[in-house]
Amino acid sequence: MLTPAIIDIDPEPSPEALAAAHALITAERTLVTDDPYHALFPLPYTPKLTPLMTEEYARIAADPTSKLSALDFSRYEAPEAPSSPTPSELGALLSRAYASHAYVSARRAHLALLDSYGKNAWLVGNWQLEGELKAIERELAETKRAIDLLTFQRKSAQDDAGPEIQGLEGTWKRGISRVLETEAAAEALRREVLAARRQEAENHGARD
Repeated sequence: MLTPAIIDIDPEPSPEALAAAHALITAERTLVTDDPYHALFPLPYTPKLTPLMTEEYARIAADPTSKLSALDFSRYEAPEAPSSPTPSELGALLSRAYASHAYVSARRAHLALLDSYGKNAWLVGNWQLEGELKAIERELAETKRAIDLLTFQRKSAQDDAGPEIQGLEGTWKRGISRVLETEAAAEALRREVLAARRQEAENHGARD
């Protein structure tokens, strides 16, 4: 036989107890200003309204029955005929009524078409976009493969040309070394010639 569970539910705190608890929490939070758990408390919601939205809220608060002036609802309303219209007024009234009727009829036709074919058109559009996306992805994959192939070919060409480049570099270094050796030998020979001439001049002066 199962023993029935006993659930102890605390009674709702009184307003005085809630106020005392909030006071204790506030006092505790003021003692530790850098408490990291402060970030866990939700910030008070402050709605961000643009100046235009603030102006619209003020207009509605001043006159709740007012309509939004940005939308013209007269095209959806039947024109009111004057009590005794003149022929010109009646013609203008009929012209406006005909324009309003044509506009509303066109809107109803468009909404009917949208209701009948809008879903299929949306699905077809998504299918076309999906096909374009797959084509772009294939082109991107082919481009990546072409880049990888070109990189591999370039690396292979560099590896194949490596020994030749090293040989040319060694030949260039040996040529530079020989030029430097030749210049050093020519400088030494020039100094020997000058020293010999100086010695000969000194010997000739001594005989005189």
